Amino acid sequence: MSQAMGFAPETLICLLCVILLLPAPSTSQDTFIRSRATYYGSPDCYGTPSGACGFGEFGRTVNDGSVAGVSRLYRNGTGCGACYQVRCTTPEYCSDEGVNVVVSDYGEGDRTDFILSPRAFVRLARANVASKLLAYGVIDVEYRRVSCHYSGYNLMVKVHDYSRFPHYLAIVVLYVAGQNDITAVELWQEDCQQWKGMRRAYGAVWDMANPPRPSGSGSIQLRFQVCGSAGTTWVQSRNGLPSDWKPGVAYDSAIQLLA
Repeated sequence: MSQAMGFAPETLICLLCVILLLPAPSTSQDTFIRSRATYYGSPDCYGTPSGACGFGEFGRTVNDGSVAGVSRLYRNGTGCGACYQVRCTTPEYCSDEGVNVVVSDYGEGDRTDFILSPRAFVRLARANVASKLLAYGVIDVEYRRVSCHYSGYNLMVKVHDYSRFPHYLAIVVLYVAGQNDITAVELWQEDCQQWKGMRRAYGAVWDMANPPRPSGSGSIQLRFQVCGSAGTTWVQSRNGLPSDWKPGVAYDSAIQLLA
């Protein structure tokens, strides 16, 4: 799958996600949307750690490897981490519930909205007929957005491996629960007494050159603009990034978004 970088006005992103994907007060979309899906090759049937969302290993194994690349649902990266119920529509081969997948990549197929990991694709099938479904390659499906659930996990902030302390900070936000999109991330700049916005570098990766440095042994405070069924709001992390943050390390925010 190819990696896509792009930027869009946050207000437009939020408006689209509320109108198209997040009808309140339901915990999921009531109406299924018809589309098509295919699958990609994988030696172990899981996802890929090099997906366009920037999730790394999280994007390979989250949700037991039931992940997907999407095209228009990618939404310039805002769609990364969203959860969907996908079910195919051939009664003799397809299960009633289908499979819930997490968006971890960008990809375009033959008029498809979903390019599923092999593990996700076979879970569309009834017992003992997965091989027949795989033989189709591309199938008709219907889908709806559903809430993500991560039992035992708070929202996590992982410092991207490309970060270089202290001059360049890139982060990935993981375990975003519910039907919520992260549409902005800000860091508190203590010397100016104001919030400073990070840039969406690509996918779910946010970055900043010369990030704020807290005084003494303090932490870097973060807050997230969340677009969900309740509208748009700012949520501040209870735990900030330590002043000596390290690339590759994931830090617990001590918060979780509502489903």
